[in-house]
Amino acid sequence: MIPRIKRMDLFILQSFLPLFMMTFCICLFIVLMQFLWRYIDDLVGKGLGVDVIAELFFYAALTMVPMALPLAILLASLMIFGNLGEQFELTAMKASGISLLRTMAPLIVLMVFIATGAFFFQNNVLPVAQTKMWTLLYSARQKSPELEIPEGVFYDQIPGYNLFVEHKDRERGTLYDVMIYDVSRGFENSSIILADSGRLSITPDKTNLFLELWSGESFENLKDAAAQSMRNVPYRRESFTTKEIMVPFDANFNRMDEQGMRNQYVGKNMAELLATIDSVGERVDSLNNLYGTSVRSSNYMNIQHRRLERDTAGKPVYTFIPDVKPERAVNVDSVMRGSSSGYTITYLTQALGKAQRMRQEYEFKSLSVADDVKSIRRHAIELQKKFTLSFACIIFFFIGAPLGAIIRKGGLGTPLVISVLLFIFYYIIDNMGYKMARDGKLEVWQGMWLSAAVLLPLGIFFTYKAVNDSAVFNKDAYANLFRKFFALSEQRNYALKDVVIDDVDPRLAVEQLSALVGRIEALKASPRLPQSYKAYFTAPLDREEITAVKRETDRLAERLANTRSAVVIARLNELPVIRLLWPAMPGFGRGHVWGLILMVVFPLGVPLYLVGRYDQKLLRSELDKTAAAARRIAEAITN
Repeated sequence: MIPRIKRMDLFILQSFLPLFMMTFCICLFIVLMQFLWRYIDDLVGKGLGVDVIAELFFYAALTMVPMALPLAILLASLMIFGNLGEQFELTAMKASGISLLRTMAPLIVLMVFIATGAFFFQNNVLPVAQTKMWTLLYSARQKSPELEIPEGVFYDQIPGYNLFVEHKDRERGTLYDVMIYDVSRGFENSSIILADSGRLSITPDKTNLFLELWSGESFENLKDAAAQSMRNVPYRRESFTTKEIMVPFDANFNRMDEQGMRNQYVGKNMAELLATIDSVGERVDSLNNLYGTSVRSSNYMNIQHRRLERDTAGKPVYTFIPDVKPERAVNVDSVMRGSSSGYTITYLTQALGKAQRMRQEYEFKSLSVADDVKSIRRHAIELQKKFTLSFACIIFFFIGAPLGAIIRKGGLGTPLVISVLLFIFYYIIDNMGYKMARDGKLEVWQGMWLSAAVLLPLGIFFTYKAVNDSAVFNKDAYANLFRKFFALSEQRNYALKDVVIDDVDPRLAVEQLSALVGRIEALKASPRLPQSYKAYFTAPLDREEITAVKRETDRLAERLANTRSAVVIARLNELPVIRLLWPAMPGFGRGHVWGLILMVVFPLGVPLYLVGRYDQKLLRSELDKTAAAARRIAEAITN
């Protein structure tokens, strides 16, 4: 039985799919333009046909899919959930008992299918597309540029020739005041041709240039014809009325063989990559064993430091021989003392030469192994890419969808800015991990999964915040946190209300204000602020009482904000907000062990006391201002 798709799931899919296709086409076009600007110098001026350009762009577009797909998913999910949040459809769904994860469920299933398709695309389609794209690009690079002779400058795009034309008649195709330097046979056999006019054309097979010149002279060196003993090189001068020259110039587009690119790591699928990694790895291991055996078993100056033996299983075992020298061991000191200075220099020169040759030999061996190791890393990187794209698609969805539900902004404005910033961050991390894996600074799997490891916690965080309706981008919450961290004061901002339902009772308000003033005075009386060093640690302030005074002040201010008097509102705005700064009242408690330890340990206690003393001065000032403001409010109410 085929499961029936619910109407809400169908609505989410119908809203997402067109938007996803649009954003994917836009992102693919953007990255394709990046490819064009990167390789435009290799394409412009080559006379390539429209079919070749279209084929190259088609395969380039397929190659750019791994870069465009995650960005399209991020942008589309941001826009769709931003639109749903901006139109209060998410609010209606949550009010109906439908959670955000249930709303995302059809798109989660769709992302699983997209991630699966991305894996098969990376494994089956992308190697073929990359092989054909790079083959076409290299073929375009090798093609000769389109023949366009400029006026007044030397043209050097014809191999072996430099051509200068003073003026051209574009309608008739005639060249005037022509100068040709022919160095195709070498500089010593060069020739110079000067002509009053001429005409240039290409043979029908586009493999040669046919140059017809009129009324000119030619000068040619005859180095090959000169005898070895001749110091002066003879030359030949010729005056002509008409002269015809055939110059080799292949203007055709010759497509390179794809087999060479198919053998590279970009043209292999998962099975071929694994086979190459295994075969090259076995070769590297065998070479390392061979070179290591050669180093361990070699004798230097007839001194053998290790002895090759066989164990019971027949495997080679090298045993270190301490302080054992063969009978033919050379005593270097005796040789040097018993020889003349000339022989000593000869010995040293020969020894140095032998050491350098051995060093070069081992460097060559290490470079050959390093090339194989680099090839293994490149193949392993390409193997990891088969999986990282699929995982990146899922991660970007779980970043974009919750983020869109949080910011609740649709359209292309805010979502586009956020998407670009997040994708740039992802691209930088991913490129950094790729280069570190390529250079061997990190393991291949660590470098290729670095971007996923960085973005996965971000996706989990946004999803958690969106599911629990947390205010991630609430500027007031961040402003309050900033004020608390830097101990900044906060101002009240009350305004006269147009409609007051619960009016203020003047008599009760004055009584409450008087009680608040008395409570503040009692709080300031004992202990005296700021405290001494000993009292700060042994008899700290009563944090609970100060917190109760702050809450009572805030509740009283909220009740008095319902007044109809503008004077009372103005006095309420003068009422300070009491800050509960931790250094002012650390809360150790009377005789607390940590307070005694900090008091005795001066390097820790003195800085804390200095900060606490300053905060206690601020607290006393706020209490004084609160009591004074309360008295002024009471006077304004009674008057």
